[in-house]
Amino acid sequence: MLAADLIHPIVPSLTISEPVGLALKKMEECELTTLPVVEGGIFLGFVEDEILLEQEHLDVQIAQVELECSACWVYADQHLYDVLRISNEQQAKWIAVIDRNQLFLGVVSVVEARTFYTQSYSIQSQGAVLVVSLEMKDFQLSEIARLVESENAKVISCLVHNDPSNPQQVEITLKLDIPDSRHVKATLIRFGYRVHDFGQEEGGLNTDEERIGNLLRFLAI
Repeated sequence: MLAADLIHPIVPSLTISEPVGLALKKMEECELTTLPVVEGGIFLGFVEDEILLEQEHLDVQIAQVELECSACWVYADQHLYDVLRISNEQQAKWIAVIDRNQLFLGVVSVVEARTFYTQSYSIQSQGAVLVVSLEMKDFQLSEIARLVESENAKVISCLVHNDPSNPQQVEITLKLDIPDSRHVKATLIRFGYRVHDFGQEEGGLNTDEERIGNLLRFLAI
């Protein structure tokens, strides 16, 4: 899934010459508190309704208002992972999408992007989770998958997390298609892997908030 596929279809943009009053009206019509500011096809940043409401006069132009999150953008052909990574780095609710000529195409709702992720990539599939810690030089997903499959299980999702304190160390989070990972864990340990955390599938699914929290932890690289 690319950023271009996630563009929100009805979010308007503002220009720097538009008055604050018109911007607030657009926000009210769309039931939004944030809108992108674009001039000559170039994304300049986002403006919040709180900033607009602080202005003394409604005819003040957007050019005179402080913009935020000018770095909250991705290219249209970048992956959903990049959208989530940038949103996490910038603590943003919206991400602008531009083409390779730097022209603005639209915006992506971070909430909708996260929801799409949780509904995809096997996150909602039932199954156990294993977290394997190892040196990056030793990481071979094909070998790990082979050992998992030797216990009649399959890897249906995989996330790689770099340790900020040790760039050579990585954590591999594996989602399996079986509810009980004990035999897989034992096999990985027998072949020298460090399995320092694991979970069995409980009766129900984790909440979306928990899944998103875990996702952002692994994307914070």
